Amino acid sequence: MALRRHLRILAGGIEERRMTTPMIKAAFATSDRHQVDEHFGAASAMLIYAITPDQATVVEFAQFGDLDRDGHEDKLAAKLALLQDCAVVYCQAVGGSAIQQLLALGVQPIRVEAHTAIAPLIADLQAALRGGHSPAWLNRLIRRQRQGEHASARFAAMEAEGWQE
Repeated sequence: MALRRHLRILAGGIEERRMTTPMIKAAFATSDRHQVDEHFGAASAMLIYAITPDQATVVEFAQFGDLDRDGHEDKLAAKLALLQDCAVVYCQAVGGSAIQQLLALGVQPIRVEAHTAIAPLIADLQAALRGGHSPAWLNRLIRRQRQGEHASARFAAMEAEGWQE
């Protein structure tokens, strides 16, 4: 019985990883919800999508007061707090200090040309999530997500068996 149970747990873990759909949150520095047209630090708004290989859903649209590109770090705090669950932020420009802070949060900053439409950027992320050509930062994120899911599934199975330290 114990052996059969362990095999079922192992097989379930493998199936679970195959069936798990990768999901990321992506943020866009935008003033109009349609194009990336703002500098990260001075962005008046951020649009956040939850993106899977087959679907993109607006999660949040956050607006900020008018901010100058003055180098003051305190203006970044609200933006960084907003992006904590995001994998990537697209912006027209981003300063060196902001890049360091974003990377420390696990958020990949990506600069794009002014007035780049958001829809094709989402389509590119979806194609990458479906297994197309993925950038290295996205591959690392998906690998970490799957490892975390696998570990939590193992611990749940151990708890269901009544395992204790």
